[in-house]
Amino acid sequence: MAFIKKKERSKERFSLLLLDLEEYYFEQHTAYQLTSSKTAQTRRIRGSLKICSKSIIFEPEQITEPILKIPLRDCKQIEGVEENDRNPFNESKPSGLSITCQQVYLIKESNVVGPYRIERGDSSFFFELEVSRKTEDVVQTLLQLHRASCLDKLGDQTAMIAANLQSRLARTSFDKNSFQSVSEKPHMECEAEMVTPLVTNPGHVCITDQNLYFQPLNGYPEQAVQIMLHSVRRIYKRRHGLRPLGLEVFCTENDLCSDIYLKFYNTKDRDELYYYIATFLENHMVEHTAESYMLQWQRGHISNYQYLLHLNNLADRSCNDLSQYPVFPWVIADYTSAELDLLNPASFRDLSKPVGALSKERLERLLARYRDMPDPKFMYGSHYSSPGYVLFYLVRVAPEYMLCLQNGRYDHADRMFNSIAETWKNCMEGATDFKELIPEFYGNDPSFLENSLGLNLGKRQGGKMVGDVVLPPWASDMRDFLQKSQKALESQYVSEHLHEWIDLIFGFRQRGSEAVAAHNVFHPLTYEGGIDCDSIEDPDQKIAMLTQILEFGQTPKQLFSTPHPQRITPKFQSMSRTTSQNTSLNELSPASTSEDSSFEDLTEESKKLAWSNITKLKLVASHKIHKEAITGIAVTRSGSSVFTTSQDSTLKMFSKESGLLQRSMSFSNMALSSCLMLPEDATVVCSSWDNNVYFYSIAYGRRQDTIMGHDDAISKMCWRDNQLYTASWDSTVKVWRCISADISSNKRSHFELLAEFEHDAGVNTINLNQAGTLLVSGSKEGTISIWDTTSSVLLHQVQCHSGTIHDIAFSPDSRHVLSTGEDRSLRVVDVQTGMLISTVAAEEQQRCFCWDGNMVLSGSQSGDLLVWDLMAAKVTQKIPGHSGAVTAMWMNEQCSSIITGGEDKQIIFWKPQY
Repeated sequence: MAFIKKKERSKERFSLLLLDLEEYYFEQHTAYQLTSSKTAQTRRIRGSLKICSKSIIFEPEQITEPILKIPLRDCKQIEGVEENDRNPFNESKPSGLSITCQQVYLIKESNVVGPYRIERGDSSFFFELEVSRKTEDVVQTLLQLHRASCLDKLGDQTAMIAANLQSRLARTSFDKNSFQSVSEKPHMECEAEMVTPLVTNPGHVCITDQNLYFQPLNGYPEQAVQIMLHSVRRIYKRRHGLRPLGLEVFCTENDLCSDIYLKFYNTKDRDELYYYIATFLENHMVEHTAESYMLQWQRGHISNYQYLLHLNNLADRSCNDLSQYPVFPWVIADYTSAELDLLNPASFRDLSKPVGALSKERLERLLARYRDMPDPKFMYGSHYSSPGYVLFYLVRVAPEYMLCLQNGRYDHADRMFNSIAETWKNCMEGATDFKELIPEFYGNDPSFLENSLGLNLGKRQGGKMVGDVVLPPWASDMRDFLQKSQKALESQYVSEHLHEWIDLIFGFRQRGSEAVAAHNVFHPLTYEGGIDCDSIEDPDQKIAMLTQILEFGQTPKQLFSTPHPQRITPKFQSMSRTTSQNTSLNELSPASTSEDSSFEDLTEESKKLAWSNITKLKLVASHKIHKEAITGIAVTRSGSSVFTTSQDSTLKMFSKESGLLQRSMSFSNMALSSCLMLPEDATVVCSSWDNNVYFYSIAYGRRQDTIMGHDDAISKMCWRDNQLYTASWDSTVKVWRCISADISSNKRSHFELLAEFEHDAGVNTINLNQAGTLLVSGSKEGTISIWDTTSSVLLHQVQCHSGTIHDIAFSPDSRHVLSTGEDRSLRVVDVQTGMLISTVAAEEQQRCFCWDGNMVLSGSQSGDLLVWDLMAAKVTQKIPGHSGAVTAMWMNEQCSSIITGGEDKQIIFWKPQY
């Protein structure tokens, strides 16, 4: 429906929808139709004569007169009629155009949109051009196009028309008088076609340093379409006719329909234009991926509706291409109750199944046919989205589109979109009806449900005329129906299950063995790459194949190859889980008890306040206390004493209150790589490149214990619930029993090795989630591994980075893992599915970070602190800090105090300003 409003640029009765599919409108001439009868004198009807590739169209100026469409293939004779000039010295020239044909279409009689009336039998028409000297050229053009339309083979017809079109384009060029400013500098010019639903319009594209222009060859609907480059918000490469030739430009962030859709004649021109616009906009526009939208959706920053729109866009779905129109799911299953209960799961459709599998009885019949079918097998003979289905829903607001698609006819009245409940029932039970919905069902404009144009859409079997769509009993009116549909789409149930539908339409269950298991197999021709049309040599076969694919419908481009993560919702913890993996995921963020909820609420408020002011970090103090880069920071609970480790092999104790260095300890002649504080603030644990772990007693001021546990340098440590986790370049993470109370009381401890997590490369960093049930490790080869600590089972292994992973951490709710690496990127992985869901490029390496799940504070290679908005995928603040790389970062539980360490041998104290 959006495309109808966007493309209504002209109030003419003529539109490109009067052409046949794949037909071009070449030129127009002001002309007079001469009609006469035995009882009346000759009439001269002024109008516009349109020369098209397959027809002649005459649009009278008087709106009471019908538009005439004469198919060239039905013409018996086309000739010029000479003027009656008795001067023998004058060269005879045709003054008029005579056409004899076997049938003619009468369109918009009395200016009413309705089925075309066809007059069959021989008819003659005579036209006089207002500029009579053009008559001969028009006659020759029509004779050439007539010869093309009469060729036996469709491929030969298409080739001859294409040659005519290319000749016209070659003889013309972009008229630079259309430039908005004389100072504009053109970058490139090429030929292309502007795509609107069901039709394309050839012309010239020109892009300058300020604007993108399209100039139609025929000057319709306007002499030039202009898009200001600074107003462009999104651009997408598109598949058009199964070939990578399309480019769609949006000047808004969330609009359903684009401002222009262009189809180029070769991929090179398309790509050059795309990269020019992308380069122009690189400082103004972020190129979003499915993964970046997924993170925003998971965390509730965009709605289910917005997320589905973005996925459709990324999967080549466009309102300008009815064979690839955006597809939305049926979510409501109850269309009979007086009240719609959105808290009752029975009110909703099972989103884990395609429409064709929702009825068990029908599915059994389809599977029986599928099993007996020769290869290539498919379960469904029709698709869930096609031009016919889109216009089935929109016929009341887009009647001319339906007439264009169906050769001037509406569908039978009983097959029209008459009732929501009837349509749902047919989708559940019909032998060949598996259609999903379109975005309009969840929008704000109910006009597609009412026959406000007063269209004569036919009479049903019971004698009732087709009028407005019959609504379910629970909808008081059309606007109420849309509002309740919107609420259903954004409901708790749908939010918890929408990822299952995404798996079917855009994800890993779209094709292959997973599609077979999910009963989600459609005809091979509907899938991207299902056939290479360029490899078909016979032009007739190629055109027939393309026509079949475009009319049948196309499966969206596959966006995800692994299971899509579930949305994070308030009731997520109560959802059922079955596997041991999911059990551990259930424990990620345990609910607060009533006793400590007040304290936790205060802590959460403190965190929110701190992170909302993280861009206003103030440098409180800086101290140079080491001789080499700082590798670790640990702080006592009171915050008074700060312990740091360094590549200079020392552990230092620094008093925050006095600003003085209090102690310096050395355990080895090799670098110390990290440190942590055990509970009771009695012991600091240090890891070393000499393969050992050292326990330092603060009270006694000496080394208390040592674990000689690895075969290579230890890179990082974590501690939780009397278990110490050590990561090493020897490709292992080891888990040791480490009882804090025994160590604090100066007892000689027995460090029992509880588990060992094997890796394929050296482990550079590790982190535990808040509950201690999951551990994530990052390797020197860029691999992230997520482990269940209770069972020592590897849950996911993801190749994230192209080099060493510097730092890694769970989000506070343990749903996501963020990592930074040598490849200058920040990457987010979904813990539940192991899917890489966001990649944000940085200008330089980010060596360490803290984050709250949305915002990131990172330490860069240059020494600056950067504040990132992960949802917007951009840096919001750069804060000068160290004179070398930031190598360590510590943040207290309330997020109100931050300490960083760097290669400049300094520690810096920071505080957010409120």
